[in-house]
Amino acid sequence: MTADPLLPPVFRVGNVEVIRVIEILAPFRAPEDTWPEDAEAATRAIAEMGDDLGGLIDPETGMIILAIQTYVLKTAKRTIVVDTCVGCDKTYPSIPGWHMRTNRSWLARMAAAGVAPESVDYVLCTHLHGDHVGWNTQLLDGRWVPTFPNATYLMTSVDETYVKAARPATWAESVSPVIEAGQARLVDTDFALDDEVWLEPTPGHTPGHVSVRLRSNGEEAVLTGDAFHSPLQCRFPEWRFFSDDDPAQAATTRRALFESLAETGRLVLPAHFPPPTVGWVTAEGDAFGFRYRPF
Repeated sequence: MTADPLLPPVFRVGNVEVIRVIEILAPFRAPEDTWPEDAEAATRAIAEMGDDLGGLIDPETGMIILAIQTYVLKTAKRTIVVDTCVGCDKTYPSIPGWHMRTNRSWLARMAAAGVAPESVDYVLCTHLHGDHVGWNTQLLDGRWVPTFPNATYLMTSVDETYVKAARPATWAESVSPVIEAGQARLVDTDFALDDEVWLEPTPGHTPGHVSVRLRSNGEEAVLTGDAFHSPLQCRFPEWRFFSDDDPAQAATTRRALFESLAETGRLVLPAHFPPPTVGWVTAEGDAFGFRYRPF
């Protein structure tokens, strides 16, 4: 049997085992739609970069390629799932590729990685947009139920309030059922699970957006959620992603995050970079770059 190309090798941060599981890897939006307020600059920069773009642009459509993916953290004490992708049967008419999906390959990839739903102790959501909470729940016999029956779901209270008002379908399908099941814990944006895993506020994309910090045996990593979406934003931190709730705050957060990561050796685990995905932020004059970790 051929190995699934979307399931990469397991790697470690100190003593923590990290598994990246991709749900979707596909062209997403045209550059001018991805960064609408910077459309001319984005189009020009992409043309100038040419072959340096690697796998970031689909050659047939010219669209930005994004991955929708989950990170699983296995510490000595617990198994933690960070963000749960789009899911199935979810209402997302603005993005046809996400709307009412029936493809359950994400669950199969999780199983292939040795992650059974019953084995997960925590589900940690960096924010509550639909592509980060979709597999929080699944539809069984016409009812939304938590996908991870034994897990505590950690969500920031700020984002729960925000998404309930801003994206009621996402809240009703992927957030509220977990709360009603008694499995949700609404936390502050600086919540610490333990000495190895804690949250760091990175607001702007949503009001309660967080990154996840990981430290083990002298090594560190940051799971950045949607603080940035593409390596292009390392070079152009000011570019506003189309779904940033507060563009000015998001740009400020992005630059501050890059400054805190550049040349530090902290491994960066972005939410949406296509493979090989993981790497390090580098300093490039007044801006930044991204160097991928080889697998």
